Amino acid sequence: MPKFLLLKHYRGAPDLPEPVPPMDQWTPEDIDRHLQFLEDCTQMLKESGEFVDGTGLHPDRVWVQYGGTPGAAPVTTDGPYPETSDLIAGWYLVDVESRERALEIAAHVSSGPGPDGKPMYEWIEVREVMFGAFQDAD
Repeated sequence: MPKFLLLKHYRGAPDLPEPVPPMDQWTPEDIDRHLQFLEDCTQMLKESGEFVDGTGLHPDRVWVQYGGTPGAAPVTTDGPYPETSDLIAGWYLVDVESRERALEIAAHVSSGPGPDGKPMYEWIEVREVMFGAFQDAD
């Protein structure tokens, strides 16, 4: 069965039909409602046997690069970040029967509540996992 990565972005996706403020501007109740929805999605995918992995990511990040010589400390920087690297908020990794099912799940995740409990209609990036040197095909 193919595996797909469903990516939630903080920004960098196409514009939403209705603008949604950044999560750090939401009320605690709106954040709780959204996080509960995501937990419910996880439970739904576990029950269907399609869940492989998933999590939310902290907004802090750092770039890391090989230090150039064996034993050298890695080179790190906290920016500037290229515009194309907009922060990924989290993901689901699903193992499904088809691409169509992955799109169906992504559409459901897109319906998660935002401020005032209204569906966000957020864009979810869907990427099929490549099989090869890094992963055994089932």
